[in-house]
Amino acid sequence: MNLDSHSKKKMRMTSVQMLVMFYFAAVILSTLLLLLPITLKDGAELPLLDALFISASAVSVTGLSTVSLTEILSVPGTFIFAFILQFGGIGVMTLGTFIWLLLGKKIGLMERKLIMTDQNQTNLSGLVILMRQILLIMIAIEIIGTLILGLYFLNYFPTWEEAFLQGFFASISATTNAGFDITGESLIPFANDYFIQSINILLMIFGSIGFPVLIEIKDYFIQKRKKSFRFSLFTKLTTFTFFALIIVGALFIYIFEHNHFFADKSWHQSLFYSLFQSVTTRNGGLATMDMNQFSTPTLLVLSWLMFIGASPSSVGGGIRTTTFAIMLLAVYSYARGKNSIKVFKREIDPEDVTKAFVVITTAAMICGIAVALLTFLEPKMSFLQLFFEVCSAFGTTGLSMGITADLSIGGKIIIILLMFIGRIGIFSFLFLLRGDTKEENYHYPKERVIIG
Repeated sequence: MNLDSHSKKKMRMTSVQMLVMFYFAAVILSTLLLLLPITLKDGAELPLLDALFISASAVSVTGLSTVSLTEILSVPGTFIFAFILQFGGIGVMTLGTFIWLLLGKKIGLMERKLIMTDQNQTNLSGLVILMRQILLIMIAIEIIGTLILGLYFLNYFPTWEEAFLQGFFASISATTNAGFDITGESLIPFANDYFIQSINILLMIFGSIGFPVLIEIKDYFIQKRKKSFRFSLFTKLTTFTFFALIIVGALFIYIFEHNHFFADKSWHQSLFYSLFQSVTTRNGGLATMDMNQFSTPTLLVLSWLMFIGASPSSVGGGIRTTTFAIMLLAVYSYARGKNSIKVFKREIDPEDVTKAFVVITTAAMICGIAVALLTFLEPKMSFLQLFFEVCSAFGTTGLSMGITADLSIGGKIIIILLMFIGRIGIFSFLFLLRGDTKEENYHYPKERVIIG
């Protein structure tokens, strides 16, 4: 009877609940891996809470850290940590599917539901092929990034082993948008090396623009002779919004810092500082400067970009680009007196509009509550510092104004929860405590209420 009862409870678990359990298990496993003697340098110590914090940051590919990785990780530990970043960036179910296929396991209905939830897909067909494509594309990008950066780093590091280790980790970190580094100073030592910055910008874009976009671009070049090929609305909307945010973000940074941080900089220095920070705040977490050097208006813009985050079905967090785009389109359409949203000769489903506003509202409430709690727990820190940290954690970005290591136990736990929510997504968070969706079999009379 007990086995039957346990089996029934297991069956009643939704795919979202199981997926969250898998990510939670990944955090625990990563914590144990970080505490292994082989992972740490001789004499290095890593407290349990810090190990848990770094593991949550790695699995959520955020990049916030309470300790310097260069001070604690051994060479084997660097490879172990890179694997954790890979696990978190590509997704639990992507690597899980690959392992299942290697073991010859059949991908059943439950596994497909988990994949669909993890990758924000809307149907069950073609998911295994999708997982293969995601894995192959990401690994190919990371290998190319490792070779380019490893060879170039020969100009900076004394041995080829150290150069390629740095190149390997930098490629993994940038592609998964993890934001971690083993230089000890992020990309600040390369603030005037535009080649390294350009490669990192490309890798961060590849990771955060969305796996479906990369797959469609691949299919376009393979089938470019076929006139019938058409990019999906998702790809068009995502790509346009993604690059528009990069341009707008860079423009705001340039304007706000023109007479401040950029006052003594050349035009090309100002351009690359603006462009790189605009890209990295969308989920990368790497930095070419100390964030405290920016003015308050710029820091607010960066926080806004981190809150928006990356594209759906990518390595990133935040409310996602399509959510932001649909919100703007809905406001614009309503202001024009239209009852539907039309873009790229297609019409947005009303349910997607509702979902977009639910995501934005819930995310704003979560971040608002987190900021309020942190201002109570961390009275010595400014509101701007805490607001920036919260947006960075929720957007799984990893940029910081230098307060992460000084957070209290309660503050660290709040940031861990934000990183976890940012990684699994708002809908997974909302569906976590509820069962399967049930169709309503009755309705009450409708009545209008005064709005605004």
